[in-house]
Amino acid sequence: MKKSINVLSVCGSGTVTSSMIAGKVTDILKENGYNAKTTETNPNGVESELSNGSWDIIVHTSPLKSTYNVPSINAVGLLTGMDEEGFIEELLDAVSKLE
Repeated sequence: MKKSINVLSVCGSGTVTSSMIAGKVTDILKENGYNAKTTETNPNGVESELSNGSWDIIVHTSPLKSTYNVPSINAVGLLTGMDEEGFIEELLDAVSKLE
């Protein structure tokens, strides 16, 4: 199991919401024994980030432009509080499968 997780956080503008989600994801992962490195971007920047770095997971509040070879999780529930537990469960399940 991988203990250091590289997270790409995506929102419409690539700034405020993605930073907030990145912070919450970092806290969730830390509480569960993982270290997280996060970067924020907008949907247009995802392909560039994926080609320039090694990402383990994508969390997003805006629709992604494509399907990628990296697990992606819709983080709207984390933002709104609606089904936040579902998001956390999906996140922890995804990172537990990383090697």
